[in-house]
Amino acid sequence: MKHSVIYSIPLIILVISSCNDDFMNRLPQTEIGVESFFNTEEDLKMYCYNLYDFPSSWEYVSDAGTDNQATTSAKEIKNIMISTNPNSTTISAGWNWTRLRDINLFLENCEKASVPADVLAHYQGVARFFRARFYMEKVQRFSDVPWYDKALTTSDEDLYKARDMRSFVIDKIFDDYAFAAEHVKTNQEKGTVDKWIVLAYMARHALYEGTFRKYHNELNLQNSVDGFLKIAVDASSQIINEGNFRIYNTGNPESDYSELFKSTDLSVNPEIIQATYYDYKVLKGGFWAYMFGNYEACPTKDLLQAYLMKDGSFYSLQPEYQTRQFTDEFNNRDPRLIQTYASPGWELINNSTYAPGAGIYVQTFNKNFSGYHQIKGFINNKDEEHYESVDFPVIRYAEILLIYAEALAEQGSLTQSDLNNTINLLRARAGLPDMTLYPETDPVMQSAFPGLTSQLLEIRRERRVELALEGYRFDDLMRWKAGKLLEKEPEGIYFPSLGKFDLTGDGIEDIYLIPSSESIPPEADKEENSLGKKLVYYKTGTIDDTNATVYLTEGNKGNIITIKNIGEFKEPQFYYRPVPKKEVDLNPNLAPQLFGWE
Repeated sequence: MKHSVIYSIPLIILVISSCNDDFMNRLPQTEIGVESFFNTEEDLKMYCYNLYDFPSSWEYVSDAGTDNQATTSAKEIKNIMISTNPNSTTISAGWNWTRLRDINLFLENCEKASVPADVLAHYQGVARFFRARFYMEKVQRFSDVPWYDKALTTSDEDLYKARDMRSFVIDKIFDDYAFAAEHVKTNQEKGTVDKWIVLAYMARHALYEGTFRKYHNELNLQNSVDGFLKIAVDASSQIINEGNFRIYNTGNPESDYSELFKSTDLSVNPEIIQATYYDYKVLKGGFWAYMFGNYEACPTKDLLQAYLMKDGSFYSLQPEYQTRQFTDEFNNRDPRLIQTYASPGWELINNSTYAPGAGIYVQTFNKNFSGYHQIKGFINNKDEEHYESVDFPVIRYAEILLIYAEALAEQGSLTQSDLNNTINLLRARAGLPDMTLYPETDPVMQSAFPGLTSQLLEIRRERRVELALEGYRFDDLMRWKAGKLLEKEPEGIYFPSLGKFDLTGDGIEDIYLIPSSESIPPEADKEENSLGKKLVYYKTGTIDDTNATVYLTEGNKGNIITIKNIGEFKEPQFYYRPVPKKEVDLNPNLAPQLFGWE
């Protein structure tokens, strides 16, 4: 049976979370019920539920703004790159400390509870796990931040302390993780924090920090890289050896991968370390069909071209791969591609936001979209009770295997046995040949990440493909110091000319590309295909052509183009964010800004 956790807390202490964005300069004057609340294990449990903030299905569009996913939304990195003068006045998000005070308040009061020592240590570990996650997000954004391990009051002098160095804060973060990993229990109710969830985040963040320090020489922290890579290896290996998880694989490579993203009960899936569980009658998932109709995010050609051929060879070695038409791009590819992208012949059932209706899907083109549509995370079922009950996989065992392999490769100690127990388990599910210890080098990957071994290149490819559109790509590019890849304008489907084209793979034309100078005929005058269906007309031109409804790189041919100017990624500045000016005005000790920010 699936268990749901309702994130709530008794009314008597709701007021303790009344801080606002202005750092911690305005704190509650009273804390109703603190003295009388922390008495039992149930009190501790209910308070900790109030700290839960795990991702939901919105993560399926959180690659937006990277080379994986184009978007029309106002993503921060896109706005920064196209801005003439991004600064601490215009970039004001992220400096919110309410959750930290809630966590520290718990840690200051939880010892009042009359519970066994191991139970107390478990909940202390849960709270310190959340503090580690909170601070890791702050470090990823600002690098140096003030460290607080107490709940501040309005008269506390530490409200106005300076930022602590990244290395100091990171050490504190991993002290919290180490405590949590030792004391948080296993065999907890599904949906609640357990030892494996702690170790998974510990491994994820250790890999992040180790690789960030390795590739970001502006920090001058390269001498500490190995320590964090070792933490990543040790934490992930503990999950591998003791966690009793395994890759979900029923021997159906055409569907096993997609089952992870459309299940109404992930609690029975052996790959799931953590999920956000939904139940139509208790907690709805909030699904809406944002990949179709009025969609605002779409996968890119760059991501599509990263998938291997079914025989394990590089797609970039295929003849004229850059100018292949849509109906040819999916042939003999890694099966995860057709479980991520809507491919020719795919049938749409849940047409709630798709005006042409259900049936064999014909790609819809709109200005600033790639023409590719994603089905990963899209629930192709019209029954509301079903799609509102689909669970979201927060942490998959697949990620742990990828962390382990990458950390070992970065250390230079990866073996074929390690590959067989990690990367090749993922490839086996997809029905692909094994990766070898010394693979061939893909020139496209080498161009994207110059100077890396072919081993690391293929591990990065596998990570990109396996975790595509799950919200990992931006952090990966940042830690690898690969922000310059964001300067490549996201492109979409290729058309060799104007005219009629088949998009469903049945050899019958579905759309008609005409010059922007011509008018789309009235519905009654539109040409029909051999199935008796009206062709869908689009006016094509360059991105400066106001008459065009589809932009092509060369106007009358080429790839669909999604944006006119994607801007510049300035290194190392744009790997970080400034402290908002209003916070520096309140606390001048937060100055100076780092890495060229003003």
